[in-house]
Amino acid sequence: MNGAWILAIFVAVLTATFLLLLHKTRLGDLLHKHITDRPRRRLFLATVSFCATSAGVRALAWSIHEQIGPFHDIHMGGRHIHHLVIGILLLLIVGYGWVAEIGTGSESSSLLVGRLMSVLYGAGAALTLDEFALWLNLRDVYWAREGRASVEAVLLFGSLLLVGVVGAPFWKGLLHELRTAKRASARKTK
Repeated sequence: MNGAWILAIFVAVLTATFLLLLHKTRLGDLLHKHITDRPRRRLFLATVSFCATSAGVRALAWSIHEQIGPFHDIHMGGRHIHHLVIGILLLLIVGYGWVAEIGTGSESSSLLVGRLMSVLYGAGAALTLDEFALWLNLRDVYWAREGRASVEAVLLFGSLLLVGVVGAPFWKGLLHELRTAKRASARKTK
């Protein structure tokens, strides 16, 4: 079984598991109770998906590299297809959906679709950034010293996602304070 099928199955199972857990267990209710802001919930889901996909794709790539299990690289027409291609496609699909206001969190938008888009965004970002060194160097350096740039990119973006999740109330408060100060300043100049 080549890596494309393993990767597609992994992303599908990960996505289905997240969605089932959130819809069929008390986990969805707990998520709503403790993260009341819908955009912050979507950011949280994207972060969890990003971290899980990053770990899974690294494990899969390592098992292919070490020839453990039945896994192989993705090849089409003699060309090695890297998993960043799948990540870019996922990001394009999610981006298009959000531009078309599908799963954005608006009142008319389905909660399930919003969750799906968030999970797919996290997975797509992980698949793409896991091969950051490839697009930086324009050659396959995944296991070379230069490949460390991919690990750093994943850690940096993962940290950014976590700052958004954990720091959301602070950032919202800071924005409110800046707006309030701007309005007060505008009133003083009149």
